Amino acid sequence: MGKPSTRVLLVSNDARLSTALHHPPLPAKYFVISVPTSAQALENFGDFDLLLLDSSTPGMDSREVCKRIRDQASVPIIILGPCVNEIDRVLALNAGADYCVVKSDSLHELQASMDAVMRRSYPCPVGQNSPGAAAQAGEVLVAGPLRLNPRNRDVTLHGRPVRLTPKEFDLLAMLMEDPETLHTRKAIIARVWNEHWFGSTRTLDVHIGALRQKLGSYDWIETKRGIGFRLGTVPSPGARDSP
Repeated sequence: MGKPSTRVLLVSNDARLSTALHHPPLPAKYFVISVPTSAQALENFGDFDLLLLDSSTPGMDSREVCKRIRDQASVPIIILGPCVNEIDRVLALNAGADYCVVKSDSLHELQASMDAVMRRSYPCPVGQNSPGAAAQAGEVLVAGPLRLNPRNRDVTLHGRPVRLTPKEFDLLAMLMEDPETLHTRKAIIARVWNEHWFGSTRTLDVHIGALRQKLGSYDWIETKRGIGFRLGTVPSPGARDSP
């Protein structure tokens, strides 16, 4: 069996729902991790390709959680709740959700919604939007102690693995493929997200910040204000950390 390609974060304290989603009928392409609180969702959403928010989860309202996540990322979100009345669906969509699905014992509609939102959000397989020539050739990209392998989507720094989300990986690959080029914000969004994406450009800044933090230094990515980004110089020992 191949490695699951889509990491799903389920935010719910409903044990029955969690158990159902961890077993068939969901196809193997979905790998589901569950957290019981909204706070955990806000801490961990960046590591996932799809979010399922159960509206009955105690704590912060699911629509408020959705708004906060949407301010930072374009990850697809499905809210599980009543969704019977038009107003419920409208409020969920206005909060930034991609779908509002009635929570029930049957998972058929939920699975269909998951399939649909993934097709729309990731026209190419997860993490494979418009690869550059180096990525297509499977060439390992190297910048000092930083290595990126497009074939197995591994990144190491000083020989230690760096765990990146699919979007973070694609963003870093774009910068490393052509390190001398100053990539405009528009070009990065078109390549890493897609040319028809109309979300906030702040999403790009959030991903740049996350990359700098995971690589341990602000210097790995150079910013040209009002223009875009390019791969920075290899940080010297003791270089400042990302703010």
